[in-house]
Amino acid sequence: MYKYSMSFPKNGLRSFVAVCMLAGSMVVSTAANAFADDDARKAIVELRQQIKTMQEANQRARIQLADQIEALEHEVMRLRGDMEQLGRPGGANGGARAPDAKSEDPREQAAFDQSMESFRKGQYKETIDTLMAFMTLYPDSKLAPTALFYLGSSRYAQKDFKGAMTQLQGMVQKYPDQARAPDALLVIAGCQIELNNRPGAKATLQRIVKDYKGTPAADTATKRLQLLQ
Repeated sequence: MYKYSMSFPKNGLRSFVAVCMLAGSMVVSTAANAFADDDARKAIVELRQQIKTMQEANQRARIQLADQIEALEHEVMRLRGDMEQLGRPGGANGGARAPDAKSEDPREQAAFDQSMESFRKGQYKETIDTLMAFMTLYPDSKLAPTALFYLGSSRYAQKDFKGAMTQLQGMVQKYPDQARAPDALLVIAGCQIELNNRPGAKATLQRIVKDYKGTPAADTATKRLQLLQ
């Protein structure tokens, strides 16, 4: 029986093997590329979803922030109204507060009254200058606590909130039992609100309610605390 046998020249066989190996590697490479393409497409889809989720979260955060800013602006407006009232003779609650002290020295009283006239006219820089001069001339005056209060209030009116806080904190520390002390703390709370220090403002208002219970300032502080909840 005739038997057919396939034979290749030596060089031909090598060429055939090389072609097979090349073809095999191409198949493997194509499959690998296909898998790589699938992974890339999945990664792109996941990335797009993450971006969409982040955009939605950012939009919600912006809306919430806008609401918070609006609420804070309303609080600041209310507090500014309170501060303006506090700066007037008699304060925010008229005769409910004890009247400010008076000096027995006519010149001393006249110098103080001149500063108060400037304050009432909204001339806050002049008020600061004249009250600083007053404190230099009469450092031990019985009017000193009131003078320091109006110094701080004038700085507040000029939007020097840090300077106002420093002035008023010194006044409260030196004269904690004076009638204007709780009022000074109210202005301090207003400064803290302006400086976006809500926790500090809450702590100051809570101090007024605790340490100056029954005063007009404590009533105002209670209302302000409700706004800061």
